[in-house]
Amino acid sequence: MAEAQNIPAGSTTAGAVAVAAESTVATRMSAPPSYDVQDFPVPHGREEEWRFTPLERLRGLHDGTATATGTGVKVDVEAPEGVTVEAVGRDDARIGKAGKPVDRVAAQAYSAFEKASVVSVPKETQLSEPIRIRVHGEGGVAYGHQVIELGAFAEAVVVIDHTGDAVLAANVDYLLGDGAKLTVVSVQDWDDKAVHVAQHNALVGRDASFKSVVVTFGGDVVRLNPRVNYAGTGGEAELFGLYFTDAGQHQEHRLLVDHAAPHCKSNVVYKGALQGDDAHAVWIGDVLIEAAAEGTDTYEMNRNLVLTDGARVDSVPNLEIETGEIVGAGHASATGRFDDEQLFYLMSRGVPATEARRLVVRGFFAELVQQIGVADIEERLLEKIEAELAATV
Repeated sequence: MAEAQNIPAGSTTAGAVAVAAESTVATRMSAPPSYDVQDFPVPHGREEEWRFTPLERLRGLHDGTATATGTGVKVDVEAPEGVTVEAVGRDDARIGKAGKPVDRVAAQAYSAFEKASVVSVPKETQLSEPIRIRVHGEGGVAYGHQVIELGAFAEAVVVIDHTGDAVLAANVDYLLGDGAKLTVVSVQDWDDKAVHVAQHNALVGRDASFKSVVVTFGGDVVRLNPRVNYAGTGGEAELFGLYFTDAGQHQEHRLLVDHAAPHCKSNVVYKGALQGDDAHAVWIGDVLIEAAAEGTDTYEMNRNLVLTDGARVDSVPNLEIETGEIVGAGHASATGRFDDEQLFYLMSRGVPATEARRLVVRGFFAELVQQIGVADIEERLLEKIEAELAATV
């Protein structure tokens, strides 16, 4: 178990940590972002960014042998009145504005998609209903690109729901104008054989607020790479994640929050439960506070609950600080089994052992489910958690 580390504003400890880190985050950013697939060598599993990923199960997404079939996924967008939905080409200025591909799969997705879907919310528009983007796999290979754009002071909730069976590589861009507020709920509820690799890029404008809730249940291999950059001062980002990794599944979440602008905030909380033989969850949390980012306030946490033998967790938080003039920074990571004291407390009050274990797991996830804010999605996810628990506890 890794203990939490907190670094107060202006302390010499902050500088010491920055030196001792030996540029751990910068090392992960060593390959310059690029749209060109050839700028990234084919990974072999020895690279830092690929060492946890089962490359042989990516079905050719990493080496260029996966060819789009035309029957990969079907995308349906349901948007309230006033929202613009467009299909655009690579020459559209909004494509890639939030961030370039940082690995070979993301570059392959960029070079192979036919049309990108752009959903735009006009400035000062406050939506009362969520935008729903349904991505349903139809059994083939697909590459995609999605852009969500909010004008200045606009407010919106977007639900991106992945279901069915597919081999999908995609990039998703979130563009937040100054003062905008965007909540995104990305649900990975794939069938058992699906493969999903995606890079999520958020560009947060001045005084804008970005909240991301990533929920991963299904799929054979799911590897997501959320990244946040700030376009101006005063931006805030909250990254929440919930995953339930079953027998044989590989679920990997690799995050980077790049604080390059002063007086911005970020908060990262990811929680996962694992059960069954060869269930494997990977969480990499990188936070970089650049020299110009004075007044930064950031924290990241990952918690994992192992329900059965045979499951494996790799959790690696990294914090790199290039200035001592910060409000605060810290990270924490912990992996363990059921809390015996909690179980004893419930059982001593007449709660059967099986129900007590379910209550503990539900409580473990409760704070993250509540962050979703979309009633039907919350109810569906609670039902999924119950179904997963019914197979174990």
